[in-house]
Amino acid sequence: MTATIHQIGARRQPSLDPMVALVAHEMNAVNSVILDRMKSDIPLIPELAGHLIAGGGKRMRPMLTVACARLVGYLGNRHHRLAAAVEFIHTATLLHDDVVDGSDLRRGRRTANIIWGNPASVLVGDFLFSRSFELMVEDGSLRVLRILSGASAVIAEGEVNQLSAQRRVDTGEEQYLAIIGAKTAALFAAACRIAAVVAERPEAEEEALDSYGRNLGIAFQLIDDAIDYASDAETMGKGVGDDFRDGKVTLPVILAHARGADADKAFWRDAMMGHRISDADLAHATGLLRATGALDDTLARARVYGQRAIDALGRFPDGQAKAALVEAVEFAVARAY
Repeated sequence: MTATIHQIGARRQPSLDPMVALVAHEMNAVNSVILDRMKSDIPLIPELAGHLIAGGGKRMRPMLTVACARLVGYLGNRHHRLAAAVEFIHTATLLHDDVVDGSDLRRGRRTANIIWGNPASVLVGDFLFSRSFELMVEDGSLRVLRILSGASAVIAEGEVNQLSAQRRVDTGEEQYLAIIGAKTAALFAAACRIAAVVAERPEAEEEALDSYGRNLGIAFQLIDDAIDYASDAETMGKGVGDDFRDGKVTLPVILAHARGADADKAFWRDAMMGHRISDADLAHATGLLRATGALDDTLARARVYGQRAIDALGRFPDGQAKAALVEAVEFAVARAY
């Protein structure tokens, strides 16, 4: 069967609805695992974890596991527990990230660390990591365990790398891409790849799904970094300009700093050091990003990575699952428009 070649941006108003519909029945099983494994005799654990897990997130990563399993024709149910493990890893990293960043909003709601404090958030994050590893071990596949545990380690490395780059306006594009490749794209890649593993598909299909997830994850993060300056709190689910005020040196900032005049470079140095964080400063920063083409170029690069993700699906036959995975990429990129 000849597969169709898809070009990103070929359809209007892409949506996650096709993927949600595709995986709805199986996601009920995944959610049951999540709810069951959040249980604890310590009431604070399910209360705090439930606050974030029930906070309106799209469950993008576990949905990818389920959708990729459908793509490769897997008929079992091992991927339900593994998708839950993926969500636990993601949720644990969010809890830890919010503590590190001092965030007060997540998906439009107060963060767990603001409500219960930093120690509780860190410890419940540890609990969720432990639950994820229990689910991996119960699956019984050393290959699955290697992929997901490896992704967990890479995510942690990415977060430390980002912390070391924080407020350093001289951070290079290579380091930035390494950071988002680790802290965001690694889990996307693992979530997709394990579907081919449980289905016992050839290595080439594993690699293709890994490439799809990895490139989608990079595109997803590039868009997130752009809309921190070009969106609103309702759209983003977090405070507008959080990255700016936290001194996170993302690709838009790297490009604008490199292209700016001496006065602009001085502004970015002061801003990333936390000396220029007012609303007026944020507006000035956004103006510089637009004037230098930094925002447009960041979005353009997101489209490139999105197209790579779509191209990685080329070896798979057309059908409902492939169409949903393609549109998920288009949706991720279109969030900035």
